[in-house]
Amino acid sequence: MIPPRPTRILVDLLFYTGTRGGMESVVRNLYGALTPAMLQGVQFAALASRELAAAGAPWFPGRVIDSGIASSGRIGWALGEQVVGLRAARLGADVVHCPANFGPALSPVPVVLTVHDLISFRFPEYVPGRLAGVQRALLRAGARSARRVLTVSAATATDLEEQLGLPPEKVLVVPPAGSGRRATGVTRRGTLLFSLGNRMPHKNFTGLLEALARIAPARRPRLLITGGGPDDPLTAEVARLGLEDWVELAGWLPSEQVDRLYAEATLLVFPTLFEGFGLPVLEAMSAGCPVLCTDLPVLHEVGGEAAAYVDSRDPQALADAIVRLLDDPAERDRLAVAGTARAAEFSWERTAEQTLSALVAAARG
Repeated sequence: MIPPRPTRILVDLLFYTGTRGGMESVVRNLYGALTPAMLQGVQFAALASRELAAAGAPWFPGRVIDSGIASSGRIGWALGEQVVGLRAARLGADVVHCPANFGPALSPVPVVLTVHDLISFRFPEYVPGRLAGVQRALLRAGARSARRVLTVSAATATDLEEQLGLPPEKVLVVPPAGSGRRATGVTRRGTLLFSLGNRMPHKNFTGLLEALARIAPARRPRLLITGGGPDDPLTAEVARLGLEDWVELAGWLPSEQVDRLYAEATLLVFPTLFEGFGLPVLEAMSAGCPVLCTDLPVLHEVGGEAAAYVDSRDPQALADAIVRLLDDPAERDRLAVAGTARAAEFSWERTAEQTLSALVAAARG
């Protein structure tokens, strides 16, 4: 008897450059969590950006194909998305997974699209230049064309239904998880605040710096921020506020170093004004790091009762919340313990299983 042919899944990794933060972390952990049992009856290949193909992807459970597209520029990425379906058909794929917000407007092969946030719809003022309009057009076309849309939170699922008019039955919430890794041999030396993210305005690092400046110098903690490039726009703001002795802008760091910083930090401060999920909250919790984050519904969805919340739009309120937690080690210990338990409620294996199930179902029609 001839065994059934495996379901061929092409994963669209054109977006992956190594510097796109949370979405890349989600994809690495998701595909790295596929177990041998899950891989029975399926066959994976990835259509990769030139950057990823050169760097390699040992976490991916299949062949990595160099698309020849350099995706460090968003235009190359956006244009490349439109030919993913055609490339998938030529490769004999049964379904395509586009895991980073954008997918082809037309595809001869079924597409499952993962949407992480709708910032270009909800807060277009946070997206530079004309990019918001381009993102809206691409996201709308890709989501409507896709056979199934996965998303990371109930808040973003609601946005998809309200902003794009997607029927609820087309949208499936598949939350990510924390890294599950704890750096070993790490001891906390002194007081250190940690924050991370890209430099788009909604991340609100200028608000965090303003809050730090409002803390008296004798009590002011050190702050380390990762995620900026070599020409970090926060450098001028640090100088303007006279915070050079307290703030380190560390640029992009590999995940192992980020894990170490979670373990070293006294407190993760996550002052964002908008998120589709808020992965750093969960990553910090899984590392036993107490979390102070913005009082947003989606971050309550992630952190529950295991995080401290503040109106980060108010620098004084943020400064007061930081000082209050630094002065209360018992509360920080409570948050660390509660956060570890909260993070354990999320599982990359479950994320991988739900994603794979959606892909196979889409392939079968």
